[in-house]
Amino acid sequence: MTKVVITAAGKGTRLLPFTKEMPKEMMPIFSSSFTNKKAVLPLLQHIYEQLYSMGFRDYCFVVGREKRSIEDHFTPHETYLKELSGDYKKFIKNFYKKLEKSHLIWINQNKPLGFGDAVKRTEKYVGKEDFIVHAGDVTILSGKNHPVKRLIDVSKKYPNAKAILLCKEIKDSKRYGVPTINKISKNLFLVKEVIEKPDKPKSNFGILPLYYFKSDILTSLKKIKPGKGKEFQLTDAIQDLIKQKEQVLAITLNKNEEEIDVGTVESYKQSLEITFRKA
Repeated sequence: MTKVVITAAGKGTRLLPFTKEMPKEMMPIFSSSFTNKKAVLPLLQHIYEQLYSMGFRDYCFVVGREKRSIEDHFTPHETYLKELSGDYKKFIKNFYKKLEKSHLIWINQNKPLGFGDAVKRTEKYVGKEDFIVHAGDVTILSGKNHPVKRLIDVSKKYPNAKAILLCKEIKDSKRYGVPTINKISKNLFLVKEVIEKPDKPKSNFGILPLYYFKSDILTSLKKIKPGKGKEFQLTDAIQDLIKQKEQVLAITLNKNEEEIDVGTVESYKQSLEITFRKA
C-alpha cells in the first residue's frame, strides 16, 4: 500500500490567537462518517480516518515544535478510555484500534520553511516508493470515488507520470498554485506549467494540497531555492519536473465534492457550515 505524508507544521497565524497553543490542523469540524451520530472531531483525525477507510496503514506526520498536542492525540490513552462510557467510548476505542493497526512516524520541521521543505524532510521515510502528500489543514468531502482513489487510478493508468495533482476552479489565485493545463480526457489534464500564487494567472484552476508523487519529486525539492514568501514551494519542485520533460498530470474535483479548509477565519466558518450540514 502507498505511503502517506501528512504535513501539519504550519503556524496558523491567520487563526490567532486560538492557534497560539492549538495547531490549526486540530481545529474541530463536524462528522458522522466514523461514528453513529454527529460528532465533533479534529480535522486531522478526520483526514486520518478517511485515509484509513481507503486502506492506508503507513503514515508520516510532519509537525512543528508547537505541535505536541497532535502526537498526544494520536497516542492511545488507556486510562482516559476507562473513564468514558457509551457511544463516545466506542468511538474512541475504535479510533485507538485503528492507530494500533497503523504505522505512524513523526518528523519535525523546526523552522517554517514551507510546504516543499516539509515534504523534503520525509526522504528517508519515502525511500524510492510512490507516496501521497496530504496537507493537514485541508480535506475533501466526497462520495465513494474519493480524489485519493482517483489519483491512484491515474497513476496505474499512466505509470510514467511523476506527479499527479488535484485541482479545482478558483476565483482568487492569491492562495493557490496555478497550473497551465491541456485536456487529455474527461477530468484528466496534462500540466504544462505551475506557478505559485501568480499575479497574472494563466488559468482559472488552483492546485489543492493533495498529491500523488513518485520519489523523483524529492530530487527536485533538493534543487530548488526559496521562492514565494521566501519558502521552499512544492510547486517549484513540480515545475522542475516539467522542465525536465517529465509527465505531470492533474485531475479536478467533481461537482458533488467540497473542499474543507481551516486555513483562514472565512474558510473555517464555511467549513463548519458544510460539515454540520453534511454530518
